[in-house]
Amino acid sequence: MIGALPNLLDRDRPVNHAASGLTSAEAARRLATYGPNDPAPPPRRALLTQILGTIFTPLSLILLLASLASVLLGDPLDAGIIVSIVILSSLLNLVQTYRSQQAAEHLRSQVAPTATVLRDGQWAEYPRPQVVPGDVIRLTAGDLVPADARLIQTHDLHVQEAALTGESLPVEKEAAPAAAGPGPVGTVFLGTSVVSGTATAVVTATGRTTVFGDIAVRLAVRPPETAFERGVRQFGLLITRTVFFLVLFIVLVSTAAHRDAFTSLLFAVSLAVGLTPEFLPMIIAITLAQGAVHMARRQVIVKNLAAIQNFGSIDILCSDKTGTLTSGAMTLDQALDPRGQPSAAVFVLAYLNAAHDTGITNALNTAILHPAHPDPLDAAILQHGRPDVSAYAKCEEIPFDFERRRVSIVVATAPGERLLITKGAPESLLACCTTWEPAGGRAPLDAAAADTAAATYRQLSAQGYRVLAVAYKAVPVQPVYHAAEESGLVLAGYLSFADAPLPDAAAALQALRDDGVAVKILTGDNELVARHVCTQVGLANAGLVLGDELDRMTDPALAHVAEQTTIFARVSPAQKNRIIRALKSRGHVVGYMGDGINDAPSLHTADVGISVASAVDVAKDAAAIILLAPGLAILHNGILEGRKAYGNVMKYLLMGTSSNFGNMFSMAGAFLFLPFLPMLPTQILLNNFLYDLAQITIPTDNVDPSFIRKPHQWDIGLIRNFMIYIGPISSLFDFATFGALLWVFQAGAREFQTGWFVESLATQTLVLFIIRTAGNPLRSRPSRPLAITTLLVVLIGIGLPYSPLAGDLGLTPLPAAYFVFLAGAVGSYLLLVEGVKRRLMGHLLG
Repeated sequence: MIGALPNLLDRDRPVNHAASGLTSAEAARRLATYGPNDPAPPPRRALLTQILGTIFTPLSLILLLASLASVLLGDPLDAGIIVSIVILSSLLNLVQTYRSQQAAEHLRSQVAPTATVLRDGQWAEYPRPQVVPGDVIRLTAGDLVPADARLIQTHDLHVQEAALTGESLPVEKEAAPAAAGPGPVGTVFLGTSVVSGTATAVVTATGRTTVFGDIAVRLAVRPPETAFERGVRQFGLLITRTVFFLVLFIVLVSTAAHRDAFTSLLFAVSLAVGLTPEFLPMIIAITLAQGAVHMARRQVIVKNLAAIQNFGSIDILCSDKTGTLTSGAMTLDQALDPRGQPSAAVFVLAYLNAAHDTGITNALNTAILHPAHPDPLDAAILQHGRPDVSAYAKCEEIPFDFERRRVSIVVATAPGERLLITKGAPESLLACCTTWEPAGGRAPLDAAAADTAAATYRQLSAQGYRVLAVAYKAVPVQPVYHAAEESGLVLAGYLSFADAPLPDAAAALQALRDDGVAVKILTGDNELVARHVCTQVGLANAGLVLGDELDRMTDPALAHVAEQTTIFARVSPAQKNRIIRALKSRGHVVGYMGDGINDAPSLHTADVGISVASAVDVAKDAAAIILLAPGLAILHNGILEGRKAYGNVMKYLLMGTSSNFGNMFSMAGAFLFLPFLPMLPTQILLNNFLYDLAQITIPTDNVDPSFIRKPHQWDIGLIRNFMIYIGPISSLFDFATFGALLWVFQAGAREFQTGWFVESLATQTLVLFIIRTAGNPLRSRPSRPLAITTLLVVLIGIGLPYSPLAGDLGLTPLPAAYFVFLAGAVGSYLLLVEGVKRRLMGHLLG
């Protein structure tokens, strides 16, 4: 029986039915007519609109109005400086944010969903936005339906429509004649997913004209707020409240002291700008986008930039063992009879089942196999050898589903004779068998025989093999076969598959543990296989819990048990979901890694859903992170990059709540006691612009190894403490500078403003070298771009009083003795901040 399977492995032949698909030219014409197949495309704004939107922020509008008032009052120079600074800041923000968005969009396009479409007579994968009305599409288990479509051929098709209807159970679909018109049973909809079965369909609507598109347009809302976004919002509210009360205070004092109303208002507004971290959106966008680019270089694609922070905060990772601890590259080791003896007959039956599995049978009884999501076990069977099965022709298939955990095919063995061949999980298939076929002939599968057969697969499982059972029976000729036929079967034997642990699995697990991430295995496999594989990779076995044990636990009990348990075996998708919720209820940030249809709910439930590029569409769509290669080492690298990105964002936030706040408070205090403004509005704006300019390279900075060694969640308390403790230290040295300028250097208004402009810029900029690390700043080196921009800004600030611009900016040269004082003041300030910082950030060094 040596030979080849005729036509069975020709996976690219078009289906022979009336719909022959579109040509590429016709598809391009329809794409131009109907537009991209995107149900809720993001609004596209013209470049001019984006520029104007960036410039005309609320604070910028106030400044521009103030500049207009300056012109009317005969001070065009101040007005020009204000306008220039506003435009420069806004354009810099626009350019950097645009580049970050483009980088993120490019990364997302690498994992965009695709559809299997019949074009030019050939099946091919196309990006979903390119699907047009009239396209012929092919669907199989795990696919996302790419558009609304009328079914023209189905086989045991079940579709999950919860996204549209709220119905939790899958809906059975059947092909309907074109003359019958569209209907819910004969139509599939964009936004739904195929749970089991196969189908061919003709697209009837795309994009916003779909049912899902209509809903998306009417109910377009932002996704749920992440912990990172919530923290940024809280930080913004904190600053807003502070700015409001500070500006109100300045205005009230100015009014009470009968000072010039316009000048005081302009000063208050400038002070508000100095307090406001207007570059925060840009810094976040650049930092997260650069983090995403770095992660992409390590084969980790981020679909949503906000997920980077959550990715770095993961402290528990839940995953199946296949593809995580093991390679997922199955090889068939043995084909055995129920007693464990080698059996060629078992392999032939398994080969017939695998060769015809997940096929679509057309009217000519030829099979078109679907290549998009090949089952690794089927691939291992087909690669093991090629028996001659040319005498068998496929008649029907009963597709796999996650309730039965098996797949059956019916083949014609002779005219009027049919054979049903089933393969699947041993524990479920044994219950369908009434006889068995050990060496020596067929016999009833009584209790003793069942124990013997069960002992065989348990022994294989204990040795680490993945085991499938194979059974068969003769069935009568009939048009359609259903799952009810899978009874009274003959147990032929077992297939044992080897899935060797990944070479780096043990090292990757240890690295994750060292960096504060606990790994928990959630698998549908039996406990013997799970325990054996986990033992091989050195996974600490802190207990094993079975799925049926979970069902007997209350939610509080499960939450406690889940923290203490490493392996969960024989768990269903619903039980995986419940485990993740239990861990989240204990305050953990949970990542879930999955690639199958049944993983989608858990990917949604987890704080961070992680999938791989080879996963089914449903899993990739549900995940926020896509790994281009399987394995924990890739995942570990991505987590560390996420922590680096988060760490750099925190540096900017801590800067904004320490020296920046301190200088603004000093300015408000000086306003009370000085007969002149402590700094001119244009000087405040220029000072703030240069200060922000020094920090645009923060995203390139190095992050302490101690920081990335453990997960961090948003710490609004640390930010508040920096404002409370570091801010007053900055003000203390500012007041010391005021005293030196007034009583030592006998400075007038212009000298005072110049001296404080230089000191303020130097202290609040150079302190970045202290705040950027929780450890010793002499040992933790900043990135070269950050060091250059920071020092360059300080040199610019020192040089401006001696430049041709000095007169226009209200600056004047300072005596050399002042710079001696400045060096001592800045050095003392940095040393004091270093001491306080270590107390505030000591917990980050552990």
